Amino acid sequence: MNLITHNLPQEIAEALLQIGAVALRPHEPFTWTSGIRSPIYCDNRLIMSYPSIRNKVAEGFAAIIRERYPEAEVIAGTATGGIAHAAWVADRLNLPMVYVRGKAKGHGKQNLVEGVLNPGSKVVVIEDLISTGGSSLKAALAVKEAGGDILSVLSIFTYQFDQAKEAFGEQQIVIESLSDYTALLETAVRLGQIEEQDIALLQSWRKNPQSFGNN
Repeated sequence: MNLITHNLPQEIAEALLQIGAVALRPHEPFTWTSGIRSPIYCDNRLIMSYPSIRNKVAEGFAAIIRERYPEAEVIAGTATGGIAHAAWVADRLNLPMVYVRGKAKGHGKQNLVEGVLNPGSKVVVIEDLISTGGSSLKAALAVKEAGGDILSVLSIFTYQFDQAKEAFGEQQIVIESLSDYTALLETAVRLGQIEEQDIALLQSWRKNPQSFGNN
């Protein structure tokens, strides 16, 4: 039985837009800490404050794992945005959970992965956002280094950058997201948050984020 609803990407995108976890400003771009000027800002930490939405996210993750990765033995959350979501998913699936630090502790065992991860355990990693994929891939490789067998990295949202797809592809790690940039643009037009003529501009940013708004 297919437990994953066909319109889940649009449902998640609409929820993110409604609570302001994602904002689109094609003509007044945001500036990221990296210096990249971007028409989109994403802060999925806001989801924690909305029980109905965090439940939808957790159920979406759980449905994917039940259907596509039923052999999963451990759920891993990335610091810091993926930890809470991993906990909710692990609870639903009655599976052990670990989390991956952004950097190793400076004392004790200097662990990157906290919790019990037995060698060879099949792991699904939960992330809140995949942009270029750098930090997400680093977390997945830390789990692998600690002895885990990575089945997939699942995120709430992805910008669909080619750079991320290529980086994970090189490591032969599968990535999936509940929603993505394409679904977001479709949903934002439907909700009247952007104009249809803005689509081409917004799509050009995804293809070449370095050049957006810098002309």
